Amino acid sequence: MGGKRTERLGTDEAGIARAAAILRAGGTVAVPTETVYGLAARADSAAAVAEIYRAKGRPEFNPLIVHVASLEMARALGRFDAVAEALAARFWPGPLTLVVPLASDAGLAPAVCAGLPSVALRLPHHPAMQALIAATGVALAAPSANRSGAVSPTRAEHVAASLNGRIDAILDGGATAQGLESTIVAVREGGWELLRPGPVGETALAALLGPQTRSAPGKIEAPGQLASHYSPGKPLRLEARLPESDEFFIGFGATAGDCNLAPDGDLALAGARLYACLHEAAASPKPRIAVAPIPHDGTGAAINDRLRRAAA
Repeated sequence: MGGKRTERLGTDEAGIARAAAILRAGGTVAVPTETVYGLAARADSAAAVAEIYRAKGRPEFNPLIVHVASLEMARALGRFDAVAEALAARFWPGPLTLVVPLASDAGLAPAVCAGLPSVALRLPHHPAMQALIAATGVALAAPSANRSGAVSPTRAEHVAASLNGRIDAILDGGATAQGLESTIVAVREGGWELLRPGPVGETALAALLGPQTRSAPGKIEAPGQLASHYSPGKPLRLEARLPESDEFFIGFGATAGDCNLAPDGDLALAGARLYACLHEAAASPKPRIAVAPIPHDGTGAAINDRLRRAAA
């Protein structure tokens, strides 16, 4: 399980102060955001960032999202053109990550950017994460707080089940509001490309910026781009109308199931409940999982993206 004693902290002033002290000393703390729980370490310390990789068992070619307390802090780490500024003005603080050129004097640990000339930045909306960055005084690298490739955590209990004994502390802020990782947009030479669907949809992005400009696929530029990701550790069948006898069935809308993402068909609720249902399925005695069809519009695009990778 690992040799650390993982402290459980509240998101009150004392809990934030203790977590900030752990981070300043180079430790790791799981912290709630509006999307999922992140595993934070100071982004300017190679040793601290190595603790994230060690706890997650994360492939080192996969870059980390750097969380900042202000747009000024973000501009010190990455180069913002007019497109990046427009995105930040419209969607920050919130569940949008911007991949921008790395500033020459950013001072980030090399592993944060996985050797790329770009950096992934986010200004989160969650008050606990905002308070923690401010109290620590440095930007925080924070991928999802789970073993690499596994289902992302939306509760402190999910973090503990995956990382207890591997990290220094968990800030327990209850269930996260949106339950899907942030949208990731790459900003390049006056254009933009959607790298990972999320709570901020492509329609809203295009309404602000016009159509996206795609580059040649291939290199990993941001978290969540691996073909296989978010795995519950069991075979997963998608677009299932009915379950087989050995399948845990995740329903949607009028299609019931062992766990229903959103009985009323609300895609925002389905996004918030996706990982909770996958955790429940992973813990069930049934060896396989089936998922009812999910519409592909709006948040449904992000849900289906995660399910495809979980099934890979």
